[in-house]
Amino acid sequence: MDNTIVGLQALEILDSRGNPTVEVECTLACGVKARAAVPSGASTGVHEAVELRDGDPKHFGGKGVTKAVAHVNGAIAEQIVGMDARAQAAIDEAMIALDGTPNKGRLGANAILGVSMAVARAAANAADLPLFQYLGGPDATRLPVPNMNILNGGVHARWQGADFQEFMIAPYGADSFREALEWGSEIYHALRSVLMEKGHRVGVGDEGGFAPEVSSNEEPLELIMQGIEKAGLKPGADVGMAVDPASSEFFRDGRYHLRTENRTLNAAELVDYYEKLVANYPFVLLEDGLAEDDWEGWQILNARLGGVIELVGDDLFVTNVQRIKRGIRENVANAALIKLNQIGTLTETIAAVRTCSRAGWGAFVSHRSGETVDSFIADMTVALDTGHLKSGAPARGERLAKYNQLLRIENALGSAAHFAGKNAYVRPVRF
Repeated sequence: MDNTIVGLQALEILDSRGNPTVEVECTLACGVKARAAVPSGASTGVHEAVELRDGDPKHFGGKGVTKAVAHVNGAIAEQIVGMDARAQAAIDEAMIALDGTPNKGRLGANAILGVSMAVARAAANAADLPLFQYLGGPDATRLPVPNMNILNGGVHARWQGADFQEFMIAPYGADSFREALEWGSEIYHALRSVLMEKGHRVGVGDEGGFAPEVSSNEEPLELIMQGIEKAGLKPGADVGMAVDPASSEFFRDGRYHLRTENRTLNAAELVDYYEKLVANYPFVLLEDGLAEDDWEGWQILNARLGGVIELVGDDLFVTNVQRIKRGIRENVANAALIKLNQIGTLTETIAAVRTCSRAGWGAFVSHRSGETVDSFIADMTVALDTGHLKSGAPARGERLAKYNQLLRIENALGSAAHFAGKNAYVRPVRF
């Protein structure tokens, strides 16, 4: 079968927030075609690869991506057409070289990533393999724990709720991914009942989680505990908690500003706060506990909590191998968040996961707040055996697309499938 790329066609489509994003279709000489769509973040780190936007106020308020689309249909296609779709690393390297900037700022990471993903999917289709097996081989059999963002704050709730951005449940006590997803859905609906009983609104944020007005950043944890129990499950034994404060969003002038609690803290004081929460609730993971360039603060955080829970750097590392290596050298965390569009190619994303693995770190795969129904990360999570991922609440089609794809993968694997459970995290579950 001829795997030569004979066509690349990009299109401006809309993401889950109604903003433009890039979709790419790759066509091979054998007739196989495959599409991929690129997600977009709202809470983005300053060190991320560049998402190229048009800046034309007359087209989608400046958020158009026609320039990125044109780069795919023009310069990138001229470079990539004629290459073998199975040569993923060579294709990605060719696009990086063509861009010629350290942050993919000329062609746009959204243009480059769309091609990278579409090529991988086309190669998998041509090989008549599901994407997770094409990328991961015959050992790709472990299903991840879904870390579900069921209560939103911060920018995802338009700053109407908690300062902390994501409050997640981790149903690691289930026997299978299917059961974990069922538990997550039951807790989600139970939490809705709890919120309604207490007079809270039950509108949802960008990632499907509820966004109630609360009086502190601890109150959401109490509400979720009640939701877990209302669903007939046991906090800690069955279901753990994970929080992403997205602290760069409330870090100004060297201090952390907790608007909800009307106070400001330095790094050490915020770590004190986290330590109290970890002691009182069944935490398994804390993501972006401190700001993206607060390296000294991260060292304090890791010294205090790194032996207890998984500490994930997102804005700190931005799926960048060099920043992850610095984190390993300076001992600031024990895991990195993995987002395809932070770095811009599949090859670099895989390199980031492998860098974590070699250091004994965790790798936590993530969606973005501006998503599409593309389920690429579900297959990638199984392929790279990361053991856990987050794709939002068990609600909204663009979130469920990932979870439903994992159901299909588990079903296809049959008896070979196994669920990561309590072994999903780089630090042992304490309960």
